[in-house]
Amino acid sequence: MTEILKVEGLVKKYGRTEALKGISLTLPAGKIVGLLGPNGSGKTTLIKIINGLLTPTAGKIYIAGQKPGAKTKGMVAYLPDAIYLNSWMTVKQIVNYFCDFYEDFRPELAYQMLEKLNISPNHKLKTLSKGNKEKVCLILTMSRNALLYVLDEPIAGVDPAARDYVISTIINNYNPEATVLISTHLISDIEQALDEVVFIQDGEITLHKTVEEIREENGKSVDGLFREMFRW
Repeated sequence: MTEILKVEGLVKKYGRTEALKGISLTLPAGKIVGLLGPNGSGKTTLIKIINGLLTPTAGKIYIAGQKPGAKTKGMVAYLPDAIYLNSWMTVKQIVNYFCDFYEDFRPELAYQMLEKLNISPNHKLKTLSKGNKEKVCLILTMSRNALLYVLDEPIAGVDPAARDYVISTIINNYNPEATVLISTHLISDIEQALDEVVFIQDGEITLHKTVEEIREENGKSVDGLFREMFRW
């Protein structure tokens, strides 16, 4: 099976603080993987390194066999946990911007998802609710035909009624030869979509198993095991 993400002995230090402590991780194609851990566990640091926003102190990282750089930026679709779009632009203008910026962007798919969520392309971003802004960001990310989708808290600001649609959007609109890496605290909501989970704590990976293995070996859901291990 093709490896989309491979991390070997990854270390990241901030002064004397070691945010990542020599972690190794391999994620295959065609999987939706949950990156789960308490605050300060190293999730955001790992995500930023994957996206080329941080440089590791030591270790290696490969995306589809390539080291992070200009080429891998075209392979990775990243949804940060903060709204990053220009609020004065209309949704249509933002879609056009993504068309110009990303060769793999699929505008027809973006417009289909916007219509299903009753978000008008003619509205300026600043007129939308926070939840709808976050939906627009997710739609833009999932409209890429990327090899690796990295989603940081994709449903945190979305109302519960819309979460099922957002999750189905993630499941049904990514390249089947790609990998989706989702960082979230809302594990019970997203668990149905996950194939594998990675638990990270204090900069170390403490567990990497399939959801099925967790249920068979522990007799618990992923959410239940997470709460037990991290005392939630």
